[in-house]
Amino acid sequence: MEIFIDSANLDEIRQAAESGVVDGVTTNPSLIAREGADFESTIREICRIVDGPVSAEVIATDYQGILEEARRIAALDERVVVKVPLIPEGVRAVATLSQEGIKTNLTLCFSVNQAIMAAKAGATYVSPFIGRLDDIGMDGVAVLEEIVEVFATYGFETKVLAASVRHPEHVRQAALVGADVVTIPFGVFRKLFSHPLTDQGLEKFLEDWHRARLEVKEGAGG
Repeated sequence: MEIFIDSANLDEIRQAAESGVVDGVTTNPSLIAREGADFESTIREICRIVDGPVSAEVIATDYQGILEEARRIAALDERVVVKVPLIPEGVRAVATLSQEGIKTNLTLCFSVNQAIMAAKAGATYVSPFIGRLDDIGMDGVAVLEEIVEVFATYGFETKVLAASVRHPEHVRQAALVGADVVTIPFGVFRKLFSHPLTDQGLEKFLEDWHRARLEVKEGAGG
C-alpha cells in the first residue's frame, strides 16, 4: 500500500518525505487556501520535494472548464495528478483527459457505484472518503472494501485511494481491505511510528546499557 501525505504545508511535506516512506502527496483547494499560498508555486514546490504523484484539484465544475483547468494544472509537472470532483461533468471530463494521457483522481467518492463510474472513465485513482462516511453513520471502511472487491473482480486498473483518514486505525483497516493507496494528514502520519511499548522498551534498554557501563567503570576504578 502506498502512503501519500494529505497536505499543502511545505514544512510538513518535507518532514514526511525525509522519513523515506512517503510515496506521494494529495492537496485540495481547502488545504492550499489554509496555507495562504499561491496555487501553482505550491504545486511546483511539492513536486520538487516529493518524488511521486502529486494530486492538485480543479475548481471548475463544468465539462469545458474542467478540461481547460486540468490541462493547465497537468502542465505544471509530469508527476501532477489532476483531482476532479466525482460529478457527471467530472466523470465526462476524466474520460476525455484519460484519452489525452493526463493522470486523474476522481475525488469525493462515497459509493461503490460512483467508484465504478470512475473506473469506467479511466481515472488513475478514485478517492473514497471513509472518514466523512463514518461521520454520517455509515461504515466508510466497509464501502472501501466493497470497492476494492469490485475492482478486483472486473480487473479495473484504477487505483483505490483511501481518503478522509482520521486516525491510525483507518490506515490499518485500509491496508487490511487492500486499498492501493492511503492519503493521510501529517498528524496521523506521525502517529503511525508510535507505540507506548516501543517507548517503554527503548527507555528500559537505554537504562540497562547506562547501568552496565557505569558498573564496568566502577569495577575498573576499584
